[in-house]
This record gives sequence, structure tokens and C-alpha cells, in this order.
Amino acid sequence: RRLTPRQRELIEALDELVVRGDLADLTMAQIAARTNCSLRTLYGIAQRKEELVLAVVDRRLHRIGRRAIEALGVSQPPLAALSAYLAAVCEAIDPELNALARDLLDLPGAERMMDAHERYVVAVVQSLLDRAVSEGEIAPCDTASVAHLLGGLGREFARPEVADAARSSPKDTVAELTEVVLRGLVA
Repeated sequence: RRLTPRQRELIEALDELVVRGDLADLTMAQIAARTNCSLRTLYGIAQRKEELVLAVVDRRLHRIGRRAIEALGVSQPPLAALSAYLAAVCEAIDPELNALARDLLDLPGAERMMDAHERYVVAVVQSLLDRAVSEGEIAPCDTASVAHLLGGLGREFARPEVADAARSSPKDTVAELTEVVLRGLVA
């Protein structure tokens, strides 16, 4: 909110560099040259390149989250809404759409940022599960625990050692496991 329109425009331009993974190898001066802006403008966004990367990724995750919320139809049954929401949220772990994902965890503040986004996903999932229980679509259960399980799948399967061991992409693996869990909950 504190960013100028020009700074927001730059964040958008940097999004593609983050997706391709190119931003990690550039200096602030190189980033300024590629985006046709001054170093002063970049430093107005973030004092260090790592902070700049986190700002871009945070904005990207917020955008994915907004699209996921928009995927929820008011008239959709809760489980259909939950499936649509989780499918939309999984864009954040698609390795083809985010080449920087493996390097992100090494950045100071990245884990705190990811925790905040995951808490939001868990809260939305729990709300939809609570609605599913109240409407009799699923059997009564500990919706908070199920929400933590479902809300944390993406992050778990995006971890390099887990993603490398899985037979499918993290996005496909999460979709499969989500379907298994939801089928097990049906009343």
C-alpha cells in the first residue's frame, strides 16, 4: 500500500523474472537496468535484493489467493468450492510457474511470509469444511486438523526432497491427496 504506482508497476515487471528464476542471479543495478528504472526507485521498494524478491513473491501469492477466492461460487456446495479453491491455490506450487521456489526458503523472512500465507489458506479451508459439516455434506470431524492437513499439503510437496521423490508434480500430487481426503470425509 505504501508503494507508488511506478513501484507497483515495477513489482509486476519483476514477477516474470521471479517466475523464471532469473532474479536470484541479478544485482540490484542489473535489476534496475532490466526494468528501466533507477536504483533509487528499487531501493524505495526494498533495501536489499532479498527483500525485493520477497516483496515480489508476496504480491504473487496474494494475487493467486485472490484468484482462488474468486473461484469460490456462492451457490457451490462446500466440497466443490473447497476443491476449486485448493486447485486454484496450487498454482503457487507449480514448478513450471515458479522456478525460484527452491531458492526462496534460504531468504531471510521467507518462512515467516510463507507461514502467514499458509495460515490464510488453512482458515479458508476450515471455513469451507465447517460449512460442509453444517450442511451435512461431510461427517462431523475435527475441521481444524483437516484444514491444517489440506492447507499444508502444497508446502510439504513443494519441498525439494519431497517433490523429487514423488512420481507426479507437486500440484498433481496435492490434487490427488486432496481428492482422497475429501472422499473420505463424505457423509
